Amino acid sequence: MAELMVTGGAGFIGANFVHYWRARHPEDTITVLDALTYAGNPANIAGLDGVDLVEGDICDTPLVEKLLSERGIQTIVHFAAESHVDRSITGPDAFVTTNVIGTHSLLKAARKLWLDSGTGKPHRFHHVSTDEVYGSLGPEDPAFSETTPYSPNSPYSASKAGSDHLVRAYHHTYGLEVTTSNCSNNYGPYQFPEKLIPLFLLNCLYSRNLPIYGDGMNVRDWLHVEDHCNGIERVLLHGRPGETYNIGGGQELPNLKVIEEICATVDRAFAADPSLARRFPDAPAAKGATSDTLKTFVTDRAGHDRRYAIDETKARSELNYAPRRTFSEGFAQTLDWYLTHEDWWKPLLKQ
Repeated sequence: MAELMVTGGAGFIGANFVHYWRARHPEDTITVLDALTYAGNPANIAGLDGVDLVEGDICDTPLVEKLLSERGIQTIVHFAAESHVDRSITGPDAFVTTNVIGTHSLLKAARKLWLDSGTGKPHRFHHVSTDEVYGSLGPEDPAFSETTPYSPNSPYSASKAGSDHLVRAYHHTYGLEVTTSNCSNNYGPYQFPEKLIPLFLLNCLYSRNLPIYGDGMNVRDWLHVEDHCNGIERVLLHGRPGETYNIGGGQELPNLKVIEEICATVDRAFAADPSLARRFPDAPAAKGATSDTLKTFVTDRAGHDRRYAIDETKARSELNYAPRRTFSEGFAQTLDWYLTHEDWWKPLLKQ
């Protein structure tokens, strides 16, 4: 039996990890520490046995110390982060505070309770990061590996790069047993509808424009969130302290291709289930039209990285990690989840 703390565990990836870990490690207990900002939703983990939600800020170091001490927590899985690039451009302060200062707060508490107090207990601080810290790739450049130099281009990615360096420093300076994973673009259940896939999916249902940045040829490596959780599990169980592992989905696609897949899958769902036309009468697919008529091209955003791609050779060879879904399979599952969880996402449209 283990005691875990999952920061940001009421958010998108964190909540999926909590569900994933509880299903596979039911003997463990989980403390979720989440500030419950706009992207944190208690409903994401409601009703899970062995999971206790504590509303609090990772920057509150005394609170983190108290939880680690009183609950005998041996593992921190650190998801909590501000993560939306557009928001980081208009309001970077929150990203520096949460992603850099918040991560340092957790590291200080972990060092104090796990090292300085002399308990001698095995421990692990796992830090969840992003491929965006590596910057942008050209069309013919090799995919990001764990040795790719950092070159962040947005306040978001710069703040995540800063947190990655702090985690590494606490291992090399103090001996804290840490691991880091840098993932590609996630999608799946519980994703707040500001990100591309849930936003465009819901826009198709309500006949709203699908705004495509620039020429739509920005390339991303798409990773279903459950495949990501599987990768993190493997890092926690088999990863070497002090090491970084890249976790990708093996699905390198331009945004335009992703949007076309969203439109086509929504149209097929309407064709297969006539009740969808009654539930979403404004959708083009409800009127015999196609969802791709909603596509519209808009001015590209500042500092928009052209291409990301993950080389996951290290995770495959050391951890036996491999993504289990193609994008088509993963998105079909994601669409089904959103169509059957309207009560979850509909209130979020008002935010």
